[in-house]
Amino acid sequence: MKKIQVFDPALCCSSGVCGVELDQKLVTFAADVDWAIQNGAQIERFNLAQQPMAFVENAVVKGLLERSGEGALPLTLVDSEVALAGRYPTRDDLMRWTGIAPPVTEQKPTGGCCAGGRCC
Repeated sequence: MKKIQVFDPALCCSSGVCGVELDQKLVTFAADVDWAIQNGAQIERFNLAQQPMAFVENAVVKGLLERSGEGALPLTLVDSEVALAGRYPTRDDLMRWTGIAPPVTEQKPTGGCCAGGRCC
């Protein structure tokens, strides 16, 4: 499976899901990352405020930040190549990159004897 690395802007904690005012984008992304990891994905996150050396030591990340500045964050690498910059990946992005199949949803019957709820 492909290795995904997410380089976050400076956040107050490792996931950014803390404090009084939560950013819904971060809440959704944290849930999507947890879901993907539970389904076998290999995902690492690096926070600029807490792990600045990860940004300096990665030539791809360092080069992009030198050219574009912090506006390029969050930055997502897939197998060490830039896959996305400036926004967090969606669950669909994570599924596409990792090959994880979408969750199976239960479908309700659409006909038959009890479809209307009035069985005789």
